[in-house]
Amino acid sequence: MGPTSDAARRKSAPADSSAPPGLASRAGRFGAAPVGAGTTGRPAAGVLLLVLAVVVNGCSVRSLAINALARSLVASGDVFAADGDPELIADATPFALKTIEALLAEKPRHPALLLAACRGFAQYAYAFVELEAERLEATDYAAARHGYERALGLYLRARDYGLRGLELDAPGIADRLRRDPSAAAALGGADVSLLFWTAAAWGGAISVGLDRPEIVVDWPVVRAMMERVLARDETFERGAVHQVMIALEGLPATMGGSPERARRHFERAVELSAGSSAGPYVTLAESVAVAEQDWREFRRLLEAALEVDVDAVPSRRLANVLAQRRARWLLDRGEALFLNWGESDESQTEAADG
Repeated sequence: MGPTSDAARRKSAPADSSAPPGLASRAGRFGAAPVGAGTTGRPAAGVLLLVLAVVVNGCSVRSLAINALARSLVASGDVFAADGDPELIADATPFALKTIEALLAEKPRHPALLLAACRGFAQYAYAFVELEAERLEATDYAAARHGYERALGLYLRARDYGLRGLELDAPGIADRLRRDPSAAAALGGADVSLLFWTAAAWGGAISVGLDRPEIVVDWPVVRAMMERVLARDETFERGAVHQVMIALEGLPATMGGSPERARRHFERAVELSAGSSAGPYVTLAESVAVAEQDWREFRRLLEAALEVDVDAVPSRRLANVLAQRRARWLLDRGEALFLNWGESDESQTEAADG
């Protein structure tokens, strides 16, 4: 038999085909059989595949947009850190944090967003809520109390975002840490930044929640996590973990503190930052010098902090501006912090002889 003509082939197609003109060719692009090929359900499958393709592509575009915005928000932390105007950053940060939370509602397991939320809420709680509450304490106790409560909530929110991030690679780690702080040793594969900021947020919550036994009981967890960061990368953020360890070692001996170890961490923090960070000087002054009632060392450290050039390392500009503000505030409170503030050696000797 000779080849069938086009007219004959068209005549053999079912007359009652319900497919609109052109559907067969569109469906064919997605692998569906053309109308009249003997499988009458394929045109509908073609439509379904077309719709699915549009939906999937739409989701992909949305996902790409969210991921791009997430990367921009994470990177914005560097822009904020390089700014020398704390009030501007204080005003801008809440919007950035709420945007991060909105994106996390869409991408709840996004590692970079969880880190950004943990770090952002912890930094905001300390720099713009807790420190302001501390300054208000002498003049407006009610406002200070409100500030501390707000800081506590922000720290806990930061901690929980951090724990969610850690859970991505170590399911159940939050409960294991609470039961046994040594479980921090299992976080060998965790992102060091996430580990550091989760511990920092947790420690911040404890520092403003000392009247909450259910929070204070987790103090060993914070220390174990920071020691884990120290073991994995002591150079993290130019010695930031050593600065935290100054504060931890500045605690009473009953809580595991040691002034000698605090001073060693101070020396290492200054070395790793090449003297470009005011933070270690301020931390040693208020953690160790006050406890030892050594006002001379206290003043010397804070004056050294004020000598740091805040523009030398742009990425530390905001942190240094805030640290220097705190140094000035602490110097103004010298008489309240030291029983012998400003006394000469002769006066102390006479008082001892008398």
